[in-house]
Amino acid sequence: MSAEPRDYQRLDALAVQATVDRLTQRIRARFPDRNLSEVSQSLSGAIDELLLRPRARWYASLRVASRVAVVGLIAVLLIALVVLIGQAADDQQPGSVWQWVQIVESVINDIVFVSIAVFFLWQLPLRWERAHDLAALHKLRSLAHVIDMHQLTKDPDRLRSDFRPTSQSVDIHMTAGELSNYLDYCSEMLSLVGKTAALFAEHSQDNTVLQTVDSIEDLTSGMGREIWQKIALLPGRHPREIDAPSEATGYGA
Repeated sequence: MSAEPRDYQRLDALAVQATVDRLTQRIRARFPDRNLSEVSQSLSGAIDELLLRPRARWYASLRVASRVAVVGLIAVLLIALVVLIGQAADDQQPGSVWQWVQIVESVINDIVFVSIAVFFLWQLPLRWERAHDLAALHKLRSLAHVIDMHQLTKDPDRLRSDFRPTSQSVDIHMTAGELSNYLDYCSEMLSLVGKTAALFAEHSQDNTVLQTVDSIEDLTSGMGREIWQKIALLPGRHPREIDAPSEATGYGA
C-alpha cells in the first residue's frame, strides 16, 4: 500500500507543532534552570488550542444554519408578496390604484428589511471566523513580545573584558557560547511564531486576517534580525557565521 502523498505547498499545523515541541526539549536540555522552555511550551499550547481543535465542525454548522435561515427568510418574503398581490388583484374597488401604491411601498420596505437580514446572516459565519482568528493572532503577537523580553537584557557587551558593571547591571550568568545558544533559541522561537501565524493564511481569504498575519511576520522578522545583530557581536563569533545559523534551522542541539 503506497503512502499518502504529502502536500509540500502548504504549511502543516502538526509539523509546526512538532518542531515547537522539539525546540522545547532542546531548550530544557541546555538550559534546565531557565524559563525560556516554558515560553516555547506556551507556543505549542497555542497551536494545539487555536489550530488543532475541531473548530471546522462548529464553523460548518453555523454556516449551514445561516444559509437555512437565509432561504427561510426569502421563502417567507415571496409567500407574503404573492398573498399580498393576490389580495390586491381580487379587490375591484374604485380606489384600488392607491392600494397598489401602498402595496408597492410595502413591498419595497419588506425587500429592504429582508435584504439587510439576509446580508447579516450570510456574513455571520465569516464574522465569527474572523473574530476567532484575530483573537488567536493577538495571542501570538503578545507571545512574540514575551520572547523578545527574554532576550532584551542579554547584551553581548557584558561579556567584553573591558565591561564595567554598575550597581544596576543585570548579570546574565552565561558564557559567550551559552548566550549564543540562548539567542539562537529565541530567534528560532520567533520564526516559529511567524510560521504559526502563517497557518491562518492557509484557510482564510479575509483581508483583515491576512494583514494581521503579515504584521506578525514583519514583527518577528524584525526581532530576529536584532537578535542576530547581538550574536554577531559576541566574543569569538565571526561575522560570516550569522549567514548560516545552525540553531535557527531547527536541527541544532
